[in-house]
Amino acid sequence: MSLPKPLMRGLLGRRLRLHLPLAFTLSIMVAVVFKYTVTEPRKRAYAEFYKQYDAVKEFNAMKEAGIFESVRPSGE
Repeated sequence: MSLPKPLMRGLLGRRLRLHLPLAFTLSIMVAVVFKYTVTEPRKRAYAEFYKQYDAVKEFNAMKEAGIFESVRPSGE
């Protein structure tokens, strides 16, 4: 009893017919999941932060703390 010879001719084509559509489908699904689980919540968080953010108030707080070398605090 001998084993049958493996079918090597056209092996890549047969494998690609299955794996290529599967790879494209899986990559699109991962991209959609990433968009809705990572980027959308991040966008919402940034939008919420900048709704309440006051840059002038933050600048004045850093100025009074003495962080800047070019701007002196009000007490000096």
